[in-house]
Amino acid sequence: MADLSRFIAGLPKAELHLHIEGSLEPELMFALAGRNGLTIPFTSADAVRAAYQFSNLQDFLDIYYQGAAVLVTERDFHDLTVAYFDRAAADGVKHAEIMFDPQTHTARGIAFDTVMRGLLSGMADAKARHGITSCLIMSFLRHLSEEDAFATLEQSRPWLSHITAVGLDSSEVGNPPSRFARVFAAARELGLKLCAHAGEEGPPDYVREALDLLAIDRLDHGNRSLEDPVLTARLAGAGMTLTVCPLSNLKLRVVHAMADHPIDRMLREGLRATVNSDDPAYFGGYVADNYVAVAEARGLGRQELATLARNSFLGSFLPDEAVAAHLARIDAYVAEAA
Repeated sequence: MADLSRFIAGLPKAELHLHIEGSLEPELMFALAGRNGLTIPFTSADAVRAAYQFSNLQDFLDIYYQGAAVLVTERDFHDLTVAYFDRAAADGVKHAEIMFDPQTHTARGIAFDTVMRGLLSGMADAKARHGITSCLIMSFLRHLSEEDAFATLEQSRPWLSHITAVGLDSSEVGNPPSRFARVFAAARELGLKLCAHAGEEGPPDYVREALDLLAIDRLDHGNRSLEDPVLTARLAGAGMTLTVCPLSNLKLRVVHAMADHPIDRMLREGLRATVNSDDPAYFGGYVADNYVAVAEARGLGRQELATLARNSFLGSFLPDEAVAAHLARIDAYVAEAA
C-alpha cells in the first residue's frame, strides 16, 4: 500500500469540503490561547486529542466551538490558514475551496473584517509559496435563525468580491434547509454560488429541500441520498457534485466502519463524488489520508482514485479553462505513474 499512498500524495486534487476552523490542530490551539491570554478547558495537546471521541455530530460541534474561541486576531486567522495550506500542499492539493463560519466569531465580538483579512492573507501566502489557488465559502450556522444568516450576509457585502459561495453547516437534524430558503435566494441574487450540508445525519428529504428550495450548486456530504433510488438517480442525472468526507463519516458514526463506506457505490451509481477532509484536526486525517482510508478499505485502484480527483476539479467553482488544465495534469500524472 506504500506505492498507492505515494500515488495519492502526488495525485493533483482539489479540496472542496474543508472547514478552516476544523483544521485547528491542538498545538496551534494552545499556542493561540497563550498568545491571546485565554484559558481553554484542556491541560495539554494530548488531552485535547483524547477528547476527540464523538458519538454524533453534536458531540463534535460542542468541542469544535470551544476550540474556535482561541481565534481572535487577524494574525490568528492567518496562521490557521497557512498551517492548513502547508499540509494541503504535501497532500497534492492544487486548489481549495475554504468554508468559514463568520457567526462563530462575530458572536464573540470578533469583527467580520478581522476574519476576512486573516483568511485572505493566508490564502495569498499559499498561492505565493505553494501555487495553490483558493476561494472562500461563507457558511451559515443552521442552528441559528435565518435572520441571523441575513445579518451575516449583510456584513459580508464589502467583501463579496472575495467570497465565491455561501454554505449551510452545523447541527443538521431538526434544522432543515427549508429554514434558509430566503437567505439563499438573496445570496444567489448577489451572484454567489450555493452549497449546503445535507444528507449526512439528516434524511434524504433534506437533500431534496436543498435541491428544490435552496437551488444548490453543490451538495456537501449527501451520503443518505443513497437510501432513495429516485433521489440518487436525480443527483446523477443532474451531475451534482457530492463533497464526501470519509474519515469524518467514520468519526461521527455516519458509517460504523470504513469497510462500509459507500464511496465506490456512489461512483457506480454515476454520482460525481469527491473526497475531502471536512475538519481534519478533529477527524484524524487530511485529504490524502481520506483517499488512503477509502482506498485501503474499499479496494480502490488508481483509476478510481483518479476519477475522484477529476471529480474534485469538475465539481469546483473554478473557471472552465482552469478545470481543463487541472484535468490534463491528472491525465499526465496517471500516465507517467502507469
